[in-house]
Amino acid sequence: MKVSLRVLSAMLAALLLAASPGPAVAAPDAIFIDADIYTLDDDQPRARAMAVEDGRIAYVGDNATALAMADGNSTIHRMQGHMLLPGFIDTHIHPLSGGAYIQTLSLDTGGSVADWLAAIEHYAGEYPGDGLIFGYGFLASVFGAAGPHREQIDAVVADRPVLIMDESFHGAWANTRALEVLGITRDTPDPSPGFSYYRRDAAGEPTGYLLEDAAQRAMDAFAVINEDSLVAGSAIVMDALNSYGVTALFDAHEMDIEPFLPAVLRRLESSGDLTVRIVGSYKPAGPEQAEAAVATALDWGEHLRGPHYHYRVLKLLLDGTVEGRTAAMLDHYRGEPDNRGDLNFTDAQVAAMVREAAAAGIDVHMHAIGDRAVRQGLDAVETARKASPDSSSRYTICHIEVIADEDLQRFADLDVIAQSSPLWASYDSIGKELVSDDQFQRYWRYHSLAERGVRLTWGSDFPASGPGLGGMAPLLQMEVGITRQDPGDPNAPVQPRASERLGVAEMIRGYTIDAAYQLHMEDEIGSIEKGKRADFVVLGDGLFEVPVHEIHAVPVESTWLGGRRVYQRSDPAQP
Repeated sequence: MKVSLRVLSAMLAALLLAASPGPAVAAPDAIFIDADIYTLDDDQPRARAMAVEDGRIAYVGDNATALAMADGNSTIHRMQGHMLLPGFIDTHIHPLSGGAYIQTLSLDTGGSVADWLAAIEHYAGEYPGDGLIFGYGFLASVFGAAGPHREQIDAVVADRPVLIMDESFHGAWANTRALEVLGITRDTPDPSPGFSYYRRDAAGEPTGYLLEDAAQRAMDAFAVINEDSLVAGSAIVMDALNSYGVTALFDAHEMDIEPFLPAVLRRLESSGDLTVRIVGSYKPAGPEQAEAAVATALDWGEHLRGPHYHYRVLKLLLDGTVEGRTAAMLDHYRGEPDNRGDLNFTDAQVAAMVREAAAAGIDVHMHAIGDRAVRQGLDAVETARKASPDSSSRYTICHIEVIADEDLQRFADLDVIAQSSPLWASYDSIGKELVSDDQFQRYWRYHSLAERGVRLTWGSDFPASGPGLGGMAPLLQMEVGITRQDPGDPNAPVQPRASERLGVAEMIRGYTIDAAYQLHMEDEIGSIEKGKRADFVVLGDGLFEVPVHEIHAVPVESTWLGGRRVYQRSDPAQP
């Protein structure tokens, strides 16, 4: 057989090309060996080593293979058996508006009315003058059905305005001077009667207890926050989040800081202080904004984005809180036969917004604390699923304090993510007095949802997570989700039902891979897998080995974002 010169030349060129070495493969920037890696990758649940190149995971496996990838420029980190996990993801938090309150008066949520009044009086003495005293942290249910009263603060500070937000930021406690400055009288109309309103006494006079939008309007009127305070406080929050192992979060709407939000995010990004990844949301303030809600969310998604943030989710506030007796219940509150709480939107409005979001491919995150609000959210998702069965939208119902039996399976059937703050699932002796025995037995139904295959995700809801910054800690939240008791106290009462306790693995999933799914980022973060971003946390002890009542005390040794260390507890030479 004859072969032409042209064909022979082509064959020779192909052989030479096949035999020649390809382009040099870059050695990893960093290699982590001797680690206890809990990957959250079902195909490779555990590993001993990981390599990182250019901010992404290049290898997960054994020590020998990882070390063989190194060259003289690779940094070798010997992990000494420490547990390495995907970076924690807080799936419901208000990091920027929360940052604005960091340096204000912070009340101990577990304190008494006397404790809170003493703290207000002390703060007034420490910061004299005639300006506003602003703070947060009181628990409204401590005051009983009537709520707090202006005259209580008047007894300690009467000559200057005082405005204190409750621990959930859904209500406010004002003194008489604050009401005078705000112009709130018996004739002031409620923003939304029955939901956002000024609590009044039998004579019709405002008591100083402001609910929902009435409280937010008071904050606006006093101009509590400004751009500089937001930037400074938010940087503190970012540092704290990193110290707890958090590398990503869902911003569940920034309460009353919308005018500042773009500038604050840009400043944090440019200064290098934005050391977490943020998926954020737009929230319509009330029914009057319902019609334009999806269009506004789309506009935010297009324009409010940067290297580490993207505000592209629609957040809907369906009801209030149990403490304020505004959470929407199927049955009435204890001792209040005419009060079942209230819904912020009509069923038709919620269904229309969720249906429109589904058509546009927007994710939806719905606040629902009472069982009636949970049902309203599920009904809306069912409508949207039927209208847009192929939509890429993902639906989350957050908080889920009380759920009806018949709605548990609907979360699974409709593929709705159940989001909550496990810290709230410790025994609630005060809340028990507000609801019926049946309602109290249906609090925080985590295991009932998990056994039906529902994705559960966890977040702190900071600043509605108690005093200071500690409530943001995922390890603290995890422990309570496992025990349903006060942290660190095996003898504490158990929040009913004990059968709703979860295991360590379930709590970790809700802060990692399932949390990434909620953020629509499971292809980028949430597990230790080749190709994903190198966002991870190193712990001083293994979460499966320590006693469950000590999980909250496990130290975070270091936190890494995109292969860069953003927090270090000890000597940088250590893990």
